[in-house]
This record gives sequence, C-alpha cells and structure tokens, in this order.
Amino acid sequence: MQDIQNAQDAAPTAAEPTTTLPLDGIRVIDFTQVFMGPSCTQMLGDFGADVIKIERPGTGDTSRTSYPDKDGTDNPIFQSINRNKRGMTIDTKSEEGRAVVRELIAGADVVVSNFRAGVMERMGFGYEQLRELNPRLVWASGTGFGSTGPYAKLGGQDVINQAYSGVMWRRSSEDDPLAVYPTTLCDYTTGMHLFQGILLALRTRDVTGEGQRVDVTMYDSMLHMQMQEAAMQLNRGFEVNWGRMPLTGVFATTDSAVCMVGGFTPDPLARISEALELDEDLTLRPEFANLEKQLENRSALQAIFAERFATNSTAHWTARLEGVGVLNAPVRTLAEALDDEQTAANGMIVEAEHPTAGRFRMLNAPIHLSETPATVRRVAPRLGEHNAEILAENGFDDDQIRRLQELGVLR
Repeated sequence: MQDIQNAQDAAPTAAEPTTTLPLDGIRVIDFTQVFMGPSCTQMLGDFGADVIKIERPGTGDTSRTSYPDKDGTDNPIFQSINRNKRGMTIDTKSEEGRAVVRELIAGADVVVSNFRAGVMERMGFGYEQLRELNPRLVWASGTGFGSTGPYAKLGGQDVINQAYSGVMWRRSSEDDPLAVYPTTLCDYTTGMHLFQGILLALRTRDVTGEGQRVDVTMYDSMLHMQMQEAAMQLNRGFEVNWGRMPLTGVFATTDSAVCMVGGFTPDPLARISEALELDEDLTLRPEFANLEKQLENRSALQAIFAERFATNSTAHWTARLEGVGVLNAPVRTLAEALDDEQTAANGMIVEAEHPTAGRFRMLNAPIHLSETPATVRRVAPRLGEHNAEILAENGFDDDQIRRLQELGVLR
C-alpha cells in the first residue's frame, strides 16, 4: 500500500514516501489485542517500525469481533488501531507454533504484549526466556496492575481501572451519579506510556547494546494522570477537584451547551458578569468576593450562570465570552469535531483503500514531526494475510510453510 501522507485537507491522498522514518529497521513482534496494546504498536508502525501482529487462528484479535459490523473481522474498530502492521495467525499452543514465533523473535528488536501477568511466561515468551535467545530484545508488557502485588492476577480493563484508581469517584458535583467515562481514557493513556517506554529502551540500547524489560500498568497510568490531585492528597490531606472550580462548568443554552473555564485571567468573575450581561459585577457581592467565598457558595453562583445561559444560543454566549477573554467552547458531538476546519488543518484524518472493506477513513497520528512525519503505508491486515510472506523472509521454504499449514499451525 502506498504511503498516505499528511496534507491540509481532510483526506490526504496516496504518495510515495520521501523521508526515512524514525523507526525504520525496527522489527516488532506484536502479541497485543483490544485497544491498549494495539494503540501502542500502531504508533510504532506509523513511524516506520515493521510490526508483525500475532493472532489466534480462526478468531484473531478480540477487537475483530467486539462490535457487530458489515465488514466482519475487518470492521472499523479493528482497522482504527491496527494499520501499518503485517498479520500472522499462529497456534502458539502447539510446539511447532512456538518454535516459529521464537524464530521470529530471534531477529526482532521489540516484543510487545498486553496479557495478564504470567501469560507470556506460560507461553514460553517471558522476558528471562527470550533474553537468552536475543540479548538485544526490548520486551514490553502492558498489564492491568503489574506482575506483583495483590491485584497482579486481576484482569486489566479500562473501566475497572477507572474505578480502582480513583478517577471514577471524582465528579463535578456530588449530585452527579458515579458513571463510566465513555472514552477509553485508561487504555489510550497506558498504550502511549508503553510506546514511550519502548522508545526509551531502544534509545538506551543504542548506548549499551542490550535490551531490557519495559512494564507499564493501567493502574499506574491512571494514578500518574492524577499527579496534581495526588500531591495535594498526600501532602495536604484533601483532594483537588478541578471540575468543581466555582467559575468552571457546562451550561445548557437554548440550542446546545457551553463549557466555560473562568480562570487564567485577572478578575474572571467580573469578565463573566460582563459577558453574561448581568445587572451587576458579581465580585461586588460579599458571598462571591474572592475564590474562597466563591468555592463556599459555588452552588448559588453556578445557578446564576445556568439561568443566564439558558436565555440565548450557544453561538451568542461563546461570542460574548470570547469578547472579554474568558475561555469557553461549544459542547460538540464527535461528528462535529471530525468535520471541523481545525481537524482538517491539522491533517488529522487520513484515507486508505482496504481490499475488502473499501475506502476507509481514520485518524492520523497526533505527533507531528516536520521532517519525518507519520505515514500510513498499510491498512490493517486481514486475518493471517502475511503468513507465507513473513515466514519466507525468515528463511522458511515452501515445503516448510506447507507442512505448517497442514499441521494447522498456520490457519
């Protein structure tokens, strides 16, 4: 598949690559599935790594079937996080299958997995086992909670870690029900930490000549995301809640809603009072005179805001707030955000042609490098698409490949 290069329009067109990518020459053996791990390995692939995705024969990655779709195992969920990879289906429960994988790993730079703690070791692909085979190997693992501790054997899942880490508990109002954050915040954050860890280990290998183990966990990633709140809790005994700041909130308008952040400017409440065309500057009221008083009387203050926002349109209020320098935004749908001129200007949507699914549009990598930008060279692989190709590259002849197929190792 030809490169899909960044452009200023919403669907960049195919073009030949003109630069060497940062991870050219790096081979990755990818055992990951669902979202956390594949988001990491896709980013490696976007910047040039040769990512070989290992999947279960017959069924493949769970995300191939997690959401019903007309394109079946080539559905948009799977496509969105598995481009720039070549696909193999290998029965790793068989001795022959494990031998094939070890051949691949012997010449690889990185192995990535996101199984529960201990699964790679039981398969024969643990760090200590593979370090003897390939001392230069970077062995990277993303788990729910880590390989030690009381939660080590628990399943790692996005929503579960929202709950365990304290993220789910914090709401903008105590009256709001506890709820699942609907975007996979934990999976994505952990996947990017895994990506960063691999890059650090590869950089270290450039100096030492040796690989190392990289471990990240969903639990740690969610805790680390709360570093400011955690520092206040650990050192002052209370938890900061940015969603409960008195001049911050989401307010319904006559046609939609406005998100307002009343901070980062001198006298923000005076500015808000002017923008909302109130009869008075609310800072003149004793109950709203300073931040301490505003926090104490937040409910009353927010009620004034809510009543006023409800009298006019989103466009009216965003223009008014913008006019006095108060941070604000219309609350939009994902469809509206994808159709936005800024999304196009940033080159955040790319287009490719899938051999069975047809024209496919997806988000580009969010890291923009001036000289070696991310490219889309391949759409996500069909199940087992590159079995013979990859084995031939690794010295297997036609008879050996045929025998593995007959044994059911490759399906």
